[in-house]
Amino acid sequence: MNTVFIAGHARLPSGMAARSMYETLTITAEIDKKYGVIVTASCTLATEHGREFIHQLLRGHSLQDGVDEPAEAMKEHYLGKAGNALLSALYDLYRQYEQYRESLD
Repeated sequence: MNTVFIAGHARLPSGMAARSMYETLTITAEIDKKYGVIVTASCTLATEHGREFIHQLLRGHSLQDGVDEPAEAMKEHYLGKAGNALLSALYDLYRQYEQYRESLD
C-alpha cells in the first residue's frame, strides 16, 4: 500500500449541529507516502455537503510543502462556525504527519 491514513482532532464550538453527535471535530486524510499528497480527506461535519467541501479543499495538497497553503484556503473559503476547529484539526493532522515522517528516519 502506498498511502497512510492520518487523523487530526479539535474541539467543536458549542451551538453546532455536529456537537450533538461529537465533542470533537476530526479531519482524516489518506496521504501518499512518497510525496505527502492528500489523496482523499473527510471530516466529521454534520452535513455531507460540508464533508465533501473539505475533501475538495484539501485534496491534492502535499504536506511535504507544509500546511500553510491549505490552511489559508480553508480560512478564505470555509465561512462556517467550525472554521477554527477545522483549522486546529488540520494543524493536528499535520503534526501527526510530521511525526510519521520522523518515525521513518
